[in-house]
Amino acid sequence: MNEVVGSHDLLLVTLDTLRYDVAAELAAEGRIPHLASRLPGGVWDERHAPGSFTYASHQAMFAGFLPTPATPGPHRRLFAARFAGSETTAEGTFVFDTPDLVSGLAAAGYHTVCVGGVGFFNKRGALGSVLPGLFQESHWEPEFGVPSPTSFEAQVACAEKVIAGLPPDRRLFLFVNVSALHQPNWFHLPGATREAGDSRATHAAALEYVDRHIGRLFSALGDRGPGFAIVCSDHGTAYGDDGYTGHRLGHEVVWTVPYTHFFLEAS
Repeated sequence: MNEVVGSHDLLLVTLDTLRYDVAAELAAEGRIPHLASRLPGGVWDERHAPGSFTYASHQAMFAGFLPTPATPGPHRRLFAARFAGSETTAEGTFVFDTPDLVSGLAAAGYHTVCVGGVGFFNKRGALGSVLPGLFQESHWEPEFGVPSPTSFEAQVACAEKVIAGLPPDRRLFLFVNVSALHQPNWFHLPGATREAGDSRATHAAALEYVDRHIGRLFSALGDRGPGFAIVCSDHGTAYGDDGYTGHRLGHEVVWTVPYTHFFLEAS
C-alpha cells in the first residue's frame, strides 16, 4: 500500500449488512455480474467483520482494521495506525500517525469524501455526525437512506458529481456506505409486500439492485486515473437463523462477511 497511497485514488465501499452466504450464492449463480467481474475467480473472500453493527465496525475499519480473513492468522493489514507491538503491521502496510485512516490519508494529500447511507451517517444528530465528521467533505440526503428504493443510484449520482468536480491532479479517498441491503429491503423484490416484510430473498434482490448500478461508480473513479478499490460488508444480518433476527449479536451470519479489493483503470 505504500506504493499505492499517493499515486492512486482510493475507494472504500461498504455494502452495509450484506451477508457472506448471500453474496457468495449470487456470485456463483451469475446474478451480480458487475461485482463478480471484479472478484478473483468470481469468488468473494470470506472474512470476519470487526464489529457486529455499523457504528462499531466502521470505527474499527477507519482505524485500519478491515475485515479479517476467516483463516488462522496473523494476517497483514493494508492500513494501520502507528502502534507499538502490532503483529499485523508489515513492510507493505501504509502506516499513519493520526487517530484514523481518513485523517491519515488527508495528511498524505488526499481529499476525503463520505457519501453516507444508513442512519449513522445522516448528520441529523450528534451520533450520526461522528463518522461523516472524519471527512473533509460529507454528503447525506433522505434519498440515500434505508427507506428509499432508489438509494444506491442516488448515492452514485452524488459520487459522480464529487468526482467530476475534483481537479485531476488531486488524489481522492471516496467512501460510500451503501444502505440498500439494510432493512427495509422488501421493495427490491418484485411481488414482495410491506406486510410480508424482509427476508433472505429480498436481501438478495437488494444486492442485485446494487450490482446494476455499481459499475457507474467504478467507471467514474477509474476514468480519473489509477485507483484502488475495497468492497466489503461491515457485518451481516439474521433472517430467523437459529431464531435470531437482525444484527448487533454474535451469530455466524452476522460475523461472516464478503470482501474483495482490486485496482481500477479507465473504462
